[in-house]
Amino acid sequence: MASNIQAQFDILTSPGGPYEMVEVEMFGHSCRAFKNAPETLRDLYAETVSDAEFFIFEDERLTFQQSWDEASRLGHALVNQYGVSKGDRVAISMRNYPEWIIAFMAVTSVGGIACALNALWQSDEIAFALNDSTPRVLIADDERLKRTAGCENLPADMQIVAVRCAPDLAPALAGRTKSWEDVLAASETTMPDVDFGPNDEATMLYTSGSTGNPKGAVSSHRNVISALLSWELDTFAAIGSGLFDTPDENQQPVVLLGVPLFHVAGSHAVFLASFRAQRRVISMYKWDVAEAARLIEAERVTQFVAPAAMTGDLASHARESGRDLSSLTLVGGGGAARAPEQVRRIKANLSTRPNTGWGMTETNAIGTNIAGDDYLERPESSGRCSGVLDMRVVDEQGQPCATGERGELQVRGASVIRGYWNRPDANAETFDGPWLRTGDVAYFDAEGFVYIVDRIKDLVIRGGENIGCGSVEAALLEFPGINEASVYGVPDERLGEEIGATIHGPVAIDLTALDEFLASKLARFEIPRYVYFETAPLPRTASGKILKRQLREDAISRLRTADA
Repeated sequence: MASNIQAQFDILTSPGGPYEMVEVEMFGHSCRAFKNAPETLRDLYAETVSDAEFFIFEDERLTFQQSWDEASRLGHALVNQYGVSKGDRVAISMRNYPEWIIAFMAVTSVGGIACALNALWQSDEIAFALNDSTPRVLIADDERLKRTAGCENLPADMQIVAVRCAPDLAPALAGRTKSWEDVLAASETTMPDVDFGPNDEATMLYTSGSTGNPKGAVSSHRNVISALLSWELDTFAAIGSGLFDTPDENQQPVVLLGVPLFHVAGSHAVFLASFRAQRRVISMYKWDVAEAARLIEAERVTQFVAPAAMTGDLASHARESGRDLSSLTLVGGGGAARAPEQVRRIKANLSTRPNTGWGMTETNAIGTNIAGDDYLERPESSGRCSGVLDMRVVDEQGQPCATGERGELQVRGASVIRGYWNRPDANAETFDGPWLRTGDVAYFDAEGFVYIVDRIKDLVIRGGENIGCGSVEAALLEFPGINEASVYGVPDERLGEEIGATIHGPVAIDLTALDEFLASKLARFEIPRYVYFETAPLPRTASGKILKRQLREDAISRLRTADA
């Protein structure tokens, strides 16, 4: 089957083909890009306007035309009320509301940079991102604005557009805030004409580093659009090779959004990838497996994109509830790898072909892809390299590794970011010329399938969320009585990994009080699930580094003993 996929790639990308590739200059390097791609995200939106339904949230339903009209109103307001010009940042911080997609469309249509903030962040993290990106405008919902009101310092000139907010907005923000409704009511319906192109910056998504604060990964319009068309290419190659069935042209595809829009899987693989496909997107207020099953049955959902934990929950619920989920033809995921048994359960319980892939915020979510029988035969693999990217595995000296030999996975190509916002140090650490150092240990098999087996960077990937161990350790060390802390990932069947921590202090720690303390410092998903207290200092190497690998192995052993 793998050879059939490659044959389809060759046909689709050949001269005159729908996904023909040409060499372009990007950020001082030559790379492959799609010849017939829209030049900017604004072009993508404008070229796909229609009366088809686009976005559903509870009882609210928007067509592609209505979404563009609303985005045009907001775009006009951003330019003419707030003075947003090319390169200005506009931060978006909210749940998966319709206003999120309208805001993103508007910002990227007037040459601004859409800064998608993690909706789970607490006040300290929000304050850091706002002072780092210095947005001209923050567009946020009630819950996020309450946390923003708790920030000690905010950019002095930043204005706020309040979405779905209670009238008792915090006085600290009132002087700089207008409601969404008031802003749009005072605006016009024509999108302003702003001059920008494919290599201009479009998005900034924050990604957790192994130490310290998150980094703003900045992408151009071409970066993002290259990722979108790469997924299209993967899909049509899979259809042509028999991995996927040919879709019914008379039925609108429908996707249930099981990931946050601030994450590249939500913003790119679901939201932005739906324009050219004319796909309907269904958003939920929060994850509820019974409600998800009801929506799939009622709306005849054809695709479900979610972390491994949610797809596993849905497969189990389908088996137990008897819900008719036969409309599903694709269950996609990414972020954290699925356990092989979970891959088989998706096929058995949902009667659909699972797929997955590997990608990063820095690659605009693309990298590898695997689906159908290829995935069932190789459930440990992340797939084969995307068409607009090149991959290599190198040893510690930077030399290419042989087939089957493990080393660091590196990637280059049209979807890879230029770099991080105001972080030349991180750029120097992450890039080797055009090659992005992923921090993942991987190997290629003889057919070109990638297997990711370990991590060089000090990160935990929990349900698709990258969590920097260093920032969690820093928060732990602020708690009175903790002298040493080491944070690591432990295997978890649902989420891929969970956070473990080993701490040392002179007396035992009240774990309930610790959880309450961490809730004010970290997002919920960053708080360790397993905490082990040691009265003796933590073991260290001869050079003074804590033996994290040993502590992780000890924690895994304890968990296995507890489960036995």
